[in-house]
Amino acid sequence: MPVKIRLSRGGTKKRPYYYIVVADSNSPRDGRYIEQIGSHNPLLPKDHADRVKLDFERAKHWLSVGAQPTDRVLRFLDAAGLAKREAHNNPTKGKPRKKRREREAAATTEAGEAKPAA
Repeated sequence: MPVKIRLSRGGTKKRPYYYIVVADSNSPRDGRYIEQIGSHNPLLPKDHADRVKLDFERAKHWLSVGAQPTDRVLRFLDAAGLAKREAHNNPTKGKPRKKRREREAAATTEAGEAKPAA
């Protein structure tokens, strides 16, 4: 039974509130969980003390027995100093894709042809 530390959504429409829970990886996002170990309120400012509440002892316990945190929870654990999160690097993400490169190439050739004719 693989166990995950993940977020479970609560709150109302357009007013999210998340619980940090330990759950079986096959259970639904907002469904059954083993234990609730914290909460996250994304509506509060990032420097607010109540934005992320976490029971550090229980988080350490679940990490020690092999529970895998999701990426968002791993960010919280990294900020708390309980786990290390490696920064992702995708240098090709901001580069234009194939169609845009073709459009830009066509635009430069049109501009190059239009200048000598004028």
